[in-house]
Amino acid sequence: MTTSATYAPAARTIKRPNPVAVGTIVWLGSEVMFFAGLFAIYFTIRSTSPELWASRTELLNVPYATVNTIILVLSSVTCQMGVFAAERMQPYSAPNAKGRKRWGMVEWFWLTFALGAIFVSGQVWEYAQLVAEGMPISADPYASAFYLTTGFHALHVTGGLIAFLLVIGRAFAVKNFTHKEATTSIVVSYYWHFVDVVWIVLFLVIYFLR
Repeated sequence: MTTSATYAPAARTIKRPNPVAVGTIVWLGSEVMFFAGLFAIYFTIRSTSPELWASRTELLNVPYATVNTIILVLSSVTCQMGVFAAERMQPYSAPNAKGRKRWGMVEWFWLTFALGAIFVSGQVWEYAQLVAEGMPISADPYASAFYLTTGFHALHVTGGLIAFLLVIGRAFAVKNFTHKEATTSIVVSYYWHFVDVVWIVLFLVIYFLR
């Protein structure tokens, strides 16, 4: 008489995605649709009023906007460096194996905050120059589309700056920097990279599509 052996199935570990990260990605998807609507307005004006488009784009300071764009792109790099520090559970600067100081998440996020603040300040200065040259938001459809599109983006950048302050404050508030704090910094980086990519597209459309 033979007996068949029975084997219990091996326990499997299911790694569930972080709900905060998933929620952020879904929300960013809705933000894509929002900016797509603003792009649609911009292209409609270009197709219906080419003369107005040509005259107004002459007022734009492309070299200045290029420098401001480079600053924002660099902030995305420093943000990611902060994420790398958070992933190795290093909230503050500490010496590495060679004894040299290595920046932590807080230092990199402070630098990112500074670069983002410079970008927003640069946009405000550009608005002031355009208004002085006779292009306020109420001047014509192009001016309205320009200020609404870039202005909403500036508001999103400002929201990201506030998020960085909250993450930095949380790092100082907790006694132990854990996976939860690291996840928060990663989620904020998703948002920041998103606003950077949106601005690159805006920059190409507004300043180079003439």
